[in-house]
Amino acid sequence: MNGGLCARCGRAPLCGGMGYVRYDLPVGHPKFGQLFRCPNDGGGHADPERVARLRELGNLAAFADKTFDNFRAELEYLTPAQNQSLRLAHDGAQHFAQTLDGWLLLHGTYGCGKTHLAAAVANTRLELGEAVLFVTAPDLLDHLRSTYNPDAAIGYDVLFERIRGAPLLIIDDLGVENPSGWAQEKLFQLLNHRYSHRLPTVVTTNVELDRLDPRIRSRLLDQQVIHHYYLNAPDYRTAFHDPGDDISQLTLYRDMTFATFDTTTNVDPFARDNLNKVLAGAYAYAQAPTGWVVLTSKQYGAGKTHLAAAIANFRQEQHREAVIFVTAPDLLDHLRLTFAPDAHTTFDRLFQRIRKASLLVLDDLGTESATPWAKEKLFQIIDYRYVTRKPTVITTSRLIKDIDDRLISRLLDQRMCKVYEITAPTYITRIKRS
Repeated sequence: MNGGLCARCGRAPLCGGMGYVRYDLPVGHPKFGQLFRCPNDGGGHADPERVARLRELGNLAAFADKTFDNFRAELEYLTPAQNQSLRLAHDGAQHFAQTLDGWLLLHGTYGCGKTHLAAAVANTRLELGEAVLFVTAPDLLDHLRSTYNPDAAIGYDVLFERIRGAPLLIIDDLGVENPSGWAQEKLFQLLNHRYSHRLPTVVTTNVELDRLDPRIRSRLLDQQVIHHYYLNAPDYRTAFHDPGDDISQLTLYRDMTFATFDTTTNVDPFARDNLNKVLAGAYAYAQAPTGWVVLTSKQYGAGKTHLAAAIANFRQEQHREAVIFVTAPDLLDHLRLTFAPDAHTTFDRLFQRIRKASLLVLDDLGTESATPWAKEKLFQIIDYRYVTRKPTVITTSRLIKDIDDRLISRLLDQRMCKVYEITAPTYITRIKRS
């Protein structure tokens, strides 16, 4: 306060500078204990200090970076149906964040993006200066249990009312808590109150709804109140490491990094300059992969594959991208295998995944069987990535002019493609000189 006026708005003191107030209502009132925007607050975006205070009060400090803008709803390694489920959940959660109409239920496996979207809802409301409480179901119950401690700083009744009456409550990971009778009863009392009074609530869960307390399940199935979105996607943290998905051979080249690329052993100054130039070009591309890179040499073992793998390893480890690293002959073999009766995927699904990969590294172009079918499939993949400007790395030991005529114009387009030729002796030749 300053001269009896609010430090926040300079008007009569109502909120103590916090920007929100609690009205004096009877205990049975549905809005008893809730926080509301101070009548003297002009609305709009809150000042940074208040947002920071509300973030701490709402247990949201760890989720400050989770927004709708950085939620990835289009992932190259997912099926169209899986990506559609992410888009629907994103759009639905964003609409809920704007309206706070009813409840939002986000349902899906670990790591599919539920918590990110729930936190994005919270951050949207925080930026408007509104109070939000974000808590996992197990932590919520632990907080309530702690109030029974004689040294507890707050009593059970006070804490329960604060949680029950929060302006926006987000309960993450419902269903993973200890299913004791006490826990089930407390959760039901909490959620039933908010359901009965239509208080804005977000719930995320990775368990089947049938496994929840039947009383809670029946409320979560009420389509008049609940906006339910199922995120049909795998854990984004491990999706591109799926051992059953063996088209990418990058794990075989995990030791091939920029740090292990040798530019000094038994080379003359001209060869050293050449290796350093190609290394610098590959590293710059790995940091910001725009367009294409073609690595060539007239001999095998010069370092093309090493640098291509270094780019792929950098993008996967530093930026968690879905990278496909595959030799041209193996790529065609994978496509052919999809026609087998016991194939684990279809041709169309695999073909589209290769074409749309965030980064495709095609090693040893020109060593594949030059059948009309093989040439046509490779052209379709490369032409699609050229037209859509998708980052692509190609290695070849053939002269550009000896590659399929339809590909030459793409590989020689200097607006799109940078060609680096390694002229230094092969690594094996250099080692033998020792």
